[in-house]
Amino acid sequence: MNALRKHFDVDTSLPVELVLRSTKNTQSELPDHLHDWFEIIYIHGGSGSIFINHTFYELQAGDLFLIPGNTIHRTLPNPEQPITSSAIFFSSQYVQATVISKDAFSYLRCFETAKSNRHYKLELLTTEQQRLEVTIDELQEELRLRQSGYRQAVLLLLQTVLLHLNRKANPGDIPQPLSGHNSPTWLQAALNYIDEHLTDNLQLTALASRAAVSPSYFSRTFKQMTGLSVIEFIIAKRITMAKELLLTTDHTIAEIAVQCGFESLPHFYRMFKKFAGSTPNHYKRSI
Repeated sequence: MNALRKHFDVDTSLPVELVLRSTKNTQSELPDHLHDWFEIIYIHGGSGSIFINHTFYELQAGDLFLIPGNTIHRTLPNPEQPITSSAIFFSSQYVQATVISKDAFSYLRCFETAKSNRHYKLELLTTEQQRLEVTIDELQEELRLRQSGYRQAVLLLLQTVLLHLNRKANPGDIPQPLSGHNSPTWLQAALNYIDEHLTDNLQLTALASRAAVSPSYFSRTFKQMTGLSVIEFIIAKRITMAKELLLTTDHTIAEIAVQCGFESLPHFYRMFKKFAGSTPNHYKRSI
C-alpha cells in the first residue's frame, strides 16, 4: 500500500479548505497520506493516536498538530471514543512572509519549527482553545456565506490563527516527541534512525538487527503501525526530500536523484511518478 496523495479541488483564488468538527472512524479515515498544502488539526474530543512523519502521538481534546506540506501522516481513531476534529488546509503560497519596519515575520515559522524540531504537537490552554474555536467558526461562516470581501476575511482569520500559533510554538524550546502507547520503543528508534540516515543504503535485515527483533516481525509491525512497508516508507520520505530540493535548489534532476539516495535516474523517475503523481520536471514547473 502506497501513501495516498490527497488533492484539493477548490477555488484557486482562495486556496483554503476547512473541515469543521468532523468525527473520525476507522472506516472513513484516510490511510497514510500526504499533500502539498499545509494542515492544522485541532482535536475537539475523543481519543486515538496520530502518526506524523516518524512519530506517534496520543490524541486528546485541546491538542493541535502542525503538518507541513508533503508530510506523511495518518490518524488512528479509537473506535470506542471517535475523534472529533477540525482541519484547516491551505497553500503555503497563500500565506506570505510579512515585513513591518525592520522586523521580518513568517506566518509559516511555526511549521518550520515543528519540522526542524521533529515535533508537530501543541498543547493549548483553555483560553487558547476557546479563542481558536471562535476563530475557526468565523472562518467557516465566511466560507459558507461568501459575502463581499470574504476572501480578505478568510486570509485575515487564517493569519490570526497562525500568528497565535507562532507565538505558542516557542522557537527556543525543543519538546521531546511523545510516543503512542501502541508504538514499541524499538519502532520509534527505527523511525528516528531512518529519518537520520535517509540517503543511506537502508536494509530491512540491518534495521531489524538494530531493533533486536526478527526481520519478519519488524516488517509486520512496521506496516501495522505506519500503514506502509519499510521500503515504501523510505521511498515516500525520499520523494518528499526530492520535492523540497526541486523547489529550493537549482540542482539537476540527476543530482537530486543521487542526493536522495536513489540507485539510478530511471528508478527515481518511476518512484517519483508513483508517489508524487507526476514527473519531476512537471512537478517543478507546476509549483
